[in-house]
Amino acid sequence: MASSTIMTALKPPLRGLGVFDKQGHRGCRGLMPENTIPAMKTAIDLGVTTLEMDVVITKDKKVVVSHDPWFDHDITTKPDGTYISEKEERSFNIYRMNYAEVKTFDVGLKPNPHFPQQQKMKAIKPLLSDLVDSIRQFMMVRRPPFPFYNIEIKSDPAFDDIFQPKPDEFVELLMAVIKEKDIQDFVIIQSFDFRALQYIYQKYPAIPTALLIDSTDKRNMDKQLKDLGFTPTIYCPAYQLVNDKLLKKCHDKKMKLITWTVNDKLKIGQLIKMGVDGIITDYPNLF
Repeated sequence: MASSTIMTALKPPLRGLGVFDKQGHRGCRGLMPENTIPAMKTAIDLGVTTLEMDVVITKDKKVVVSHDPWFDHDITTKPDGTYISEKEERSFNIYRMNYAEVKTFDVGLKPNPHFPQQQKMKAIKPLLSDLVDSIRQFMMVRRPPFPFYNIEIKSDPAFDDIFQPKPDEFVELLMAVIKEKDIQDFVIIQSFDFRALQYIYQKYPAIPTALLIDSTDKRNMDKQLKDLGFTPTIYCPAYQLVNDKLLKKCHDKKMKLITWTVNDKLKIGQLIKMGVDGIITDYPNLF
């Protein structure tokens, strides 16, 4: 049986009612270098149902798993062994680099001051295609079901043609990898950028979408959805915004509510008891 056929046969029922979605933020950022293949494998071993990650685009149009379109000073070691400073980090613009250059930077050895439990190891920003291949192989020797991929398009209107392509090109590059790797049934695409979600909805309506909402967004949900122009599969607010009223409103609109980024065990318990559909955390071991 082909691996894609096995994946379909063992697909987890995450879109069904009553199935709580345990999402590992950037894999498991609190424990392993973020957005790396080791982080994703560790998250699976900790029982996540969905691997949350971010993608950016290189100069040679490769889809790379990375939170920022540059090399973050908190996590990056240059090829010469020195650290990138905060002042210079945006000059290391991934959108202006070919992937051959991107993979010469290490993002796992520098101690991350925000996550003291994070294990240090050599690690690179992987291609999305390589990550999917690695996870597929990893799952062949572990108990299924296979995880979902919650992929965030990291785009901002102010960054068009500077740190990223415009949304239509960004989405098409991402979808090319998704189709090549035959993971359409295992993908959720999320973004703060309404433009990217609108393009997906118009061109790829079968792909589930998640609308990310920051705590600084002062619009109410009705205004947000009106501006978006459609009802996404998932409403994904910062956890500080979540209450019973918001949850009921989501469910009345047939949206799931999955909240981010919850790193406190007590708060996770409270949100589960409230009835949220899923939680994104840096520490999947807290589940």
